[in-house]
Amino acid sequence: MPAPATRTTIAGLSRLVGSHLGYTRWRLITQEQVNRFAEATWDDQWIHVDVERARSGPFGGTIVHGFLTLSLAPALLDELLQVEDASRTINYGLNRVRFPAPAPVGSRVRLGVELSSLEQVAGGVQAVLALTFESEGSAKPCCVGELLLRFVCD
Repeated sequence: MPAPATRTTIAGLSRLVGSHLGYTRWRLITQEQVNRFAEATWDDQWIHVDVERARSGPFGGTIVHGFLTLSLAPALLDELLQVEDASRTINYGLNRVRFPAPAPVGSRVRLGVELSSLEQVAGGVQAVLALTFESEGSAKPCCVGELLLRFVCD
C-alpha cells in the first residue's frame, strides 16, 4: 500500500526538490477504457482496439495507448502530492515524453514521481515533475516524461 500523499504548501515545495515522492497504487487498464479513449481521440489503430487481430500482432494482444497512460498523470498525482494553499493547479505542459515499452491491455500501471525543480512564476511556482509509469511485470517503464505544473495562490 502506498504511503499517504505528501501534504505541503507552495513555500514548502522547495524542501522537496530532488525528492522522490513515491508510487501510486496499481491501476488496472481495461479494454473498455482503451476503447473509450480510442473513441474520444479518434485513435482507433488496431493494436489498441482490435482484440482478434492484435493476438497475432507484434505484442500478442492489444496495448494501451501511450497518451492514455500519460493522461492518468493528473489524477494519479493527487495520490502523491497535495499543495494545500494552491488555489489552482495549472497544467503548463510536458517535456521529454517517451513510451519505452508497451503496456498490455489488462495490465496494471502505477506512477512514480520526483520533484526535479521549482521556479518562481507570477502568483506562485512552476514545478517540474519527473514521471515514470510502470506496467506491472515489465522491466522497462511504459511512459516517462516531465510534467510542468504551476501552483498558484490568489
